[in-house]
Amino acid sequence: MSKATAILHTLRPQQWVKNLFVAAPLVFAKQLFQADSALRTGAAMLAFCALSGAVYAFNDVRDVQEDRAHPRKRFRPIAAGELSEHTALVLAGSLIIGALAVCAVIAWELAVVAAAYVTVNLSYSLVLKRIAWIDVGLIAAGFLLRVTAGAYAIDVPESVWLLVCTGLLATLLGLGKRAQELWIARAAERDAADTRPALAGYSLATVRTVMLLLALATVVVYALYTQDTRTIAEFGTRQLVWTLPFCVLGIGRFMYLAIIAPTKISPTEAMLRDWPFVLNIAVWAVVVLLIIY
Repeated sequence: MSKATAILHTLRPQQWVKNLFVAAPLVFAKQLFQADSALRTGAAMLAFCALSGAVYAFNDVRDVQEDRAHPRKRFRPIAAGELSEHTALVLAGSLIIGALAVCAVIAWELAVVAAAYVTVNLSYSLVLKRIAWIDVGLIAAGFLLRVTAGAYAIDVPESVWLLVCTGLLATLLGLGKRAQELWIARAAERDAADTRPALAGYSLATVRTVMLLLALATVVVYALYTQDTRTIAEFGTRQLVWTLPFCVLGIGRFMYLAIIAPTKISPTEAMLRDWPFVLNIAVWAVVVLLIIY
């Protein structure tokens, strides 16, 4: 593996799809086709991709010894010795400085949110990922900060509805990964805490129950959002309710992948490879754009 390839693998570009949440305010503020707003959002998304990559590089250095003992993670570039720890740390630091500088040029509030995002993720990597429920809460916080960053990038008010939906959905996604990890440990008849220390504070039954409650809450909140008086006034239509079935199908499909038919890959990765899920999201996006615009 070349050094460039090793760097790319360490930055996990396949995970950058999460930074699409930065663009949510752009879409729902009806500024998608405004060149200046789209450019600012695009720059903010790239900055958060850089920050995400930096956090992954730092985390791989932090966990290098544990990764070398893991059946799959031992093939990561740093654990495998294909990328030095020093290079990874220099890369992470450079990406963080560069990304924060870009955010500061766009808006100082955006830079503050970006700095908070880095702080939350580094805290997670250093200590808090070992604490059950706190770890998933920090994952959800990362998504909320992405949405907040998108709002500051184009100077629009944060939507409470959007933040609540994002928080519920992000928590659901985080617990889905924990459910999959617990399932793998049970299937292999080993202690889940050997894979991730925080798993000692979870039980599969509890996680699945909470996931079902979160799934229901997400659907209800989204339904209320589509018929809220402010939503109707802002978009000039009640037709957004027709996107509710896509929300139900998407969450239902994720629940299927996370609870009913889990695999050795995380459910968040599995859903991006699952054509019914991807098709549903694509059609939902098109319908939302047609209704709003």
